[in-house]
Amino acid sequence: MEELFRTNDPALLSFATALLSGEDIEAHIFDVHMSVLEGSIGMLPRRVMVLSEDVVAAKRILRDNGIDFEPGPG
Repeated sequence: MEELFRTNDPALLSFATALLSGEDIEAHIFDVHMSVLEGSIGMLPRRVMVLSEDVVAAKRILRDNGIDFEPGPG
């Protein structure tokens, strides 16, 4: 799996995963349960991950729909 982007914005997470799902790309949100450690203040970003073979298509879909992002490390 590869990281597409990180965000603290729950609306952006929902929008991005809905867009990808609509194109039959399964996205996974990592670090959702980190809120237990941080006290639910939304400080730690969540990561949007997709299979390696879907990265190029997923990035195109997100950019085409106005989601600008900085790729994660690595």
